[in-house]
Amino acid sequence: MKLSTRLMPGLLSLAVIAPACAAEVPELGRLFFTPERRAVLERQRALNIQEAQTLQGSTMSLDGVVYRSGGKATIWINRQPQTENDSSRTGVSAIVSPATPGSALLAPGDEAPAQLKVGETINRATGERNTRLGGGAVVTPAAPAAKR
Repeated sequence: MKLSTRLMPGLLSLAVIAPACAAEVPELGRLFFTPERRAVLERQRALNIQEAQTLQGSTMSLDGVVYRSGGKATIWINRQPQTENDSSRTGVSAIVSPATPGSALLAPGDEAPAQLKVGETINRATGERNTRLGGGAVVTPAAPAAKR
C-alpha cells in the first residue's frame, strides 16, 4: 500500500475538523488599552501624528547609553528610549560624546542642562544627585596574589 493512500484519510479528517476548531476560538481583540485609547492611537498612527511628551516627575535619570556601529546612539532617560538629538519622546534633549562614554548632557526644556553618568539621578528642583547605590559602593574582589 502506498504512503499517499494511507495519509489521505487523515488529511481529509483534518480538513473537516480544522474549520470547526477554529470557529470555537474566541477572538482576543486588542489588549492593554481601552477601545477609546486604541482608536486615538490608531488615528495618530494613520495620520503619522506623534505626541510631544514632557519629562514627568521631579527627578531625571540617565538609565543607559548604547552606541551603534553606525555612530548613532540610543539614550534611556527615565526608562524611555530615544535617539540622540530627538527630544520628542521624553522632552529632553540629550548630547552624547564618544570621548565621555557612559554619560550624556541632558537638557529638559528650558531648564539648565546636567551632565549625568549612566545610573545617576538628579532632582530637578534642588540639583541633588543620587547614584542609586544608597550610600554604598561597588566592590570587586582583589586579584589573587601570585605564587613565588
